[in-house]
Amino acid sequence: MHQRTVTVGSASGLHARPAALLAAAAAELAPATVLIARPGSEGVDASSVLMLMTLGAGHGETVELSSDDEGALDTVAALVAADLDAR
Repeated sequence: MHQRTVTVGSASGLHARPAALLAAAAAELAPATVLIARPGSEGVDASSVLMLMTLGAGHGETVELSSDDEGALDTVAALVAADLDAR
C-alpha cells in the first residue's frame, strides 16, 4: 500500500466544487481506489463527493492518501494539493 500526506490547496477545502472535481477524477482512475483520511481517521473513497465533504478537511489541513496503485495516488495527491476553486 502506497501512502502520501498532502496539504489541501483549495481555499474552500474539500467542499462542493473541489470535492466534485476530485471525486470525478478519482472515479476515472477505476479500478484503482484511493482512500483519503484526516490524520488518525479511517479512510474514505476519494471517488465519493459525499464522503469527501464529510471529511471536513479545510484549506491548509493535511490529509493522508493511500492506494495500491501508485499512479492513481500521485494523480489524486496532485489534485488535493491544487487550488481546485480556481479551475
